[in-house]
Amino acid sequence: MKNLNYMSIAEDAISKIKKGAFLTVKAADALNTMTIGWATFGFIWQKPVMMVAVRSTRHTFGIIEKALDFTVTIPSGDMGKATAFCGSKSGRDVDKFKKCNLETAEGQNVVSPIIKVPGIHYECKIVYKSAMNPAHLDKNYDKAIYPLKDYHTLYFGEILACYETK
Repeated sequence: MKNLNYMSIAEDAISKIKKGAFLTVKAADALNTMTIGWATFGFIWQKPVMMVAVRSTRHTFGIIEKALDFTVTIPSGDMGKATAFCGSKSGRDVDKFKKCNLETAEGQNVVSPIIKVPGIHYECKIVYKSAMNPAHLDKNYDKAIYPLKDYHTLYFGEILACYETK
């Protein structure tokens, strides 16, 4: 396992996240992973931070609302079938881990596990969350991205670890 400086790989990570990454969350006995296609990286509150967005209609939302942390796994190989499945099926209805043969591995600093595949893994402690207020959203974005008015909640996670597995 190779430890990485997250700033040195953020640009590459963003381009890979666009193709699909796994957001994994655990709270008590509840565990789920979902595909994300966007996230942001930054340095705020004097800390390295990753922000992810989860719609309130998603199964993951109920778990992340009770969680203290989350992980993001950006696969280095072709995981297109698994990311497509995990992005289109709900953990309410199907065991995504079993269906996609996804194994988890314990995080180094968080309760939520990583997906055990070669790639880059971020472990994040939730330090702030905010439900989107559509009154403050550009009307064109609102119309194009939220026709069902199912707005995201934004979760800001302090990056506690960033590493690569082979």
